[in-house]
Amino acid sequence: MGADLFAERPDLLGHRADHILGWSLEDVCLRGSEETLTRTEHAQPALFAVSYALWEEVSARLPGLPTAAAGHSLGEYTALTASGVMDFDDALAVVAERGQAMADAADMEPSGMSALLGASLEQAEDVSARRREEGGRLTVANVNAPGQVVVAGGKEDLEWLETEAPALGLRKVVRLKVAGAFHSPFMAPAAARVGAALAEVPFHSQTFPVWSNVTAQPLPAGKERQLLVDQVVSPVLFAQTLEGMAGSGVELFLHIGPGDLTASMARRSAAGARAIAVSDLVGIAPGLEAVGTIASPQPGS
Repeated sequence: MGADLFAERPDLLGHRADHILGWSLEDVCLRGSEETLTRTEHAQPALFAVSYALWEEVSARLPGLPTAAAGHSLGEYTALTASGVMDFDDALAVVAERGQAMADAADMEPSGMSALLGASLEQAEDVSARRREEGGRLTVANVNAPGQVVVAGGKEDLEWLETEAPALGLRKVVRLKVAGAFHSPFMAPAAARVGAALAEVPFHSQTFPVWSNVTAQPLPAGKERQLLVDQVVSPVLFAQTLEGMAGSGVELFLHIGPGDLTASMARRSAAGARAIAVSDLVGIAPGLEAVGTIASPQPGS
């Protein structure tokens, strides 16, 4: 992951990052096993650092600032750092603590997440409420796109969900390969640690609006810290965020970072908008070409 960026940006991804993390980012990303890289405490700082390095390469060629930004869960830190709210070093340190805190919270008891494919948000909320009425702890954790809602709960909650799926009217339940019940009350111990880490970090004004996972609205100035803490235990309202951004006039979404997950979500959630994935240095040129098409429409378009 990010091999081209490690070569292009050793100033960000080399000794500077390693000093903050206490381990070699390059070794984990380029020479570590998949199991090592995908551990929560490694995956979060690795994804943040690589995505931010790619953002810097994109922004250096971008004609003007973006209209707005958002990020799915961890990606909100990348968006806020891109907007100038946090410095890279401070944000990487907080993300490292966030990853470790969430991993530690996940280790406290067996828990996880399941995707309800084809289910509406209302269905997911009803199913979760029914389980809680029976003494369970199932909650909605991610609203990724229409027909793709993720719930979180204890091991027994997820087993109940799989057993009862037909009776509950659920088309398909897919257990996710994650360490724990993220974005749920199971993460309360992690939220406290994230809050303590954020309290030590200077915050600056946004140079462009960043939308919140918690509210699906632009983050109000001065509320960024609290909403980042709330995010740890709250559902990620990403579909609503993308819909809101499109409704505010956003015509093109650029996914910046490894993979193309948020571009896929934008295509499904933001009717009429275009979505392009810029996942490496090679992808910058076509991404910026798409930006140019939006910025300079043809006569009559």
